[in-house]
Amino acid sequence: MLTAFLMGFYGGLPLLLTGSVMQAWMTEEGVDLATIGLFALVGLPYTCKFLWAPLFDRFKLSRIGRRRGWLIIVQVLLAMAIAALAFAEPVQNPGVLAGIAFLVTFFSASQDTLIDAYRRESLADREQGLGASLYVNGYRLGMLLASGGGLILADFIRFSQVYLLMAAVMLSGLLVSWLAPEPREASNIPRSLGEAVVQPFLEFFQRRDAFWILFFILLYKMGDTVASQMTTPFYLDIGYSKTEIGAVVKLFGFWATVLGGLSGGALILRYGIYATLWQFGLLQALSTAAFVILTLTGANLIALIAVISFENLSAGMGTASFIAFMASQTDKRFTATQYALLSSLMGVPRVLIAAPSGWLASLVGWQTFFIACSAMAIPGLLLLLRFRGWSYKPA
Repeated sequence: MLTAFLMGFYGGLPLLLTGSVMQAWMTEEGVDLATIGLFALVGLPYTCKFLWAPLFDRFKLSRIGRRRGWLIIVQVLLAMAIAALAFAEPVQNPGVLAGIAFLVTFFSASQDTLIDAYRRESLADREQGLGASLYVNGYRLGMLLASGGGLILADFIRFSQVYLLMAAVMLSGLLVSWLAPEPREASNIPRSLGEAVVQPFLEFFQRRDAFWILFFILLYKMGDTVASQMTTPFYLDIGYSKTEIGAVVKLFGFWATVLGGLSGGALILRYGIYATLWQFGLLQALSTAAFVILTLTGANLIALIAVISFENLSAGMGTASFIAFMASQTDKRFTATQYALLSSLMGVPRVLIAAPSGWLASLVGWQTFFIACSAMAIPGLLLLLRFRGWSYKPA
């Protein structure tokens, strides 16, 4: 459980370095909203990581272990890519910035795949809900340090220095990966690359309702994911300073997320995954709509604290339930590939659907934008009606 929390931290650290931190950097440099929105496309590796995940299931690079050996190599490359962002120029060379950001997301997505596989293989089925909630809290802590801490630091030092500092923090993850125990290897793991590529997909798509499960994963968190792409420009646009965003949105909101993740894990144990997917999904939709309140109050700190607390509480609960569900749908023989497939679909809204979010916000205004994002949650919730009997337990 401790390892799940710590690995969650290092998984969450890189995510917003190409998200809200980069959005703030580009906004400060005068880059237009449409271009900022298009930068969501650098997150494509999060949606395609299942393409190279079979390599992690098939090959063992060192005596350290199948999971830890890969993880250490990927973390070194990720830290190097984050450091390279410090030398990019958002206005003069946006293409170079996009290319380096793409490398960051590629190695970050690979790290996520390995961490997810490690957690799934290390915990028993009954522990997945609690493990997911601790992982979510660690993930949010990493996001808090990178985005909240990064934005506060950016009021005092250059963004390039912020990225160099975050690269150094990322390197410290090597200690966790080195000391963590290697999970027990499942029997009948793939013995060839062909088996590692084909068998995970054959096993999954032979299940009843396999395509509906994928469709549900695509839709469930679409609304709040699309909204999150534009939150930092939104805060800056209505008058909040970077320090206020870092202190309230990131730091204060973090504790709401911790409470959401822990209470979500407890509620999953009590009511099960299906019921909590309903409950937390409704809360996520309501919290997205609550951003409309900020368009009416303006730069009011009390309103910001209330809305962000609600949003982070519901996000922590919803993510814990969602991750526990995806973990329960993987076969331990092909954990990296199958979990990468499921979590890749989870990332599609953040990358492809969120790409025109800046254009949409400019066209319809902030109020209509957040109401539309809230409505995007409805199809995923309705799809749950079909799956009251979801209880598949892979081998």
